[in-house]
Amino acid sequence: MILAVITHDRGIVEETAWQALTMARRLADDLGAPLHAMWAGDGLDPSPVGAYGVETVHLASGDGFDDYNPRAWGRAVAGVVAAHEPAAVVAIGSDRGNEVMAHVGAITGLPMAANVREVDPGAATWKLIRTRWGGSLLEDAELDATTKLLTVAEHSVEVEGVAQPTTPQVVSLEVDLDEGDLVTKVIDRVVTSDGITLATAPVVVSGGRGVGGPEGFAPLEDLAALLGGVVGCSRVVTNNGWRPHSDQVGQTGTVVAPDLYIACGISGAIQHWVGMMASKTIIAVNTDSEASMVTKADYAVLGDLSEIIPAIVDEVKRRRSA
Repeated sequence: MILAVITHDRGIVEETAWQALTMARRLADDLGAPLHAMWAGDGLDPSPVGAYGVETVHLASGDGFDDYNPRAWGRAVAGVVAAHEPAAVVAIGSDRGNEVMAHVGAITGLPMAANVREVDPGAATWKLIRTRWGGSLLEDAELDATTKLLTVAEHSVEVEGVAQPTTPQVVSLEVDLDEGDLVTKVIDRVVTSDGITLATAPVVVSGGRGVGGPEGFAPLEDLAALLGGVVGCSRVVTNNGWRPHSDQVGQTGTVVAPDLYIACGISGAIQHWVGMMASKTIIAVNTDSEASMVTKADYAVLGDLSEIIPAIVDEVKRRRSA
């Protein structure tokens, strides 16, 4: 059996969680094992996981599971591990997924491998390739345990369902929580943004030091709005106070994987690159032909971005009005 942990926010599944479910299903296929899933919280709609071949959903609900509680979730996963001894437990390598799986490891005493990109389950000791140092290198590793705990590096797996979806059976999971499992409690929520977010936008227009200052982001805002996207930035921009940290793309900011990433005046330091390298198409606008972002981008426009971006905005408007 392979167990996939479905990370969600009050019933809304994390978008990248489907990537982990895809890898879990592939592992189940390789091992000829059934695929199960674990869901913590009320308001379950099991039908979407059937698209990935899940046979059984273990549902933990009631007190302690009314909102996100990483230790309680970890306790629930540990309960399934104890009862069924799955070959592996798989979750997405998001902040939430890594936190829950770390608790599972602490509770069960099993080793946990984070941010895995590839798995070879051909022997008792599994061979892994995982992302390390914020995505700046790949590590060959081995995982040897009765039950392998791993999280999948975000945007490393293409989401893929099964040809014949299943109708999962939902079984209630009895979880014995103690006071220590309930030390975390969500008491308030603040909405920081509505609609498309930096993490989910299909188009991201990012600015770096070359933008020149906070006022230089106005054309980038115009272009992002025209393309149905959002504006991002590099770390130096937030360090200078030109944009809030919530706009930062990179290792210490938000990891993105849009269809189109337009890097304006960004040199392409490794910390920024690892945060957007999963973008489908990358366009660099820069005056420096040797900049790392320019050499790595799919397309590059060499020139003054204060002239190039307004020109692109004007052209998009012209074509749409034609």
